[in-house]
Amino acid sequence: MENVYNETTEPEAKAPRRCPFGCTMRHLQRWQLPVKVVQAIFSFVAVLCEEIVDDCITCSGLYFFEFISCSAFLLTLLILCVYCTDLYESLGKDKVQKL
Repeated sequence: MENVYNETTEPEAKAPRRCPFGCTMRHLQRWQLPVKVVQAIFSFVAVLCEEIVDDCITCSGLYFFEFISCSAFLLTLLILCVYCTDLYESLGKDKVQKL
């Protein structure tokens, strides 16, 4: 009996080697990772500086600053998690760009 399917079937490709915890840097350009890390550090320092303030006369600006700096920190961490893990490939490029 002749093996018909062997001639047209491609050999099974090996799965790409993955780093521990699914970390990858292939979705960020060379300069983007350090910029995002510095952004996360600065926004975290801003949150810490806001928490140092014990007493204020008009606190509305301080609360707004707290909201903005905390949001920036959390969104930067989210961006790093999406682009530096396999979540980017799981969601797909189109959904990540819409996010």
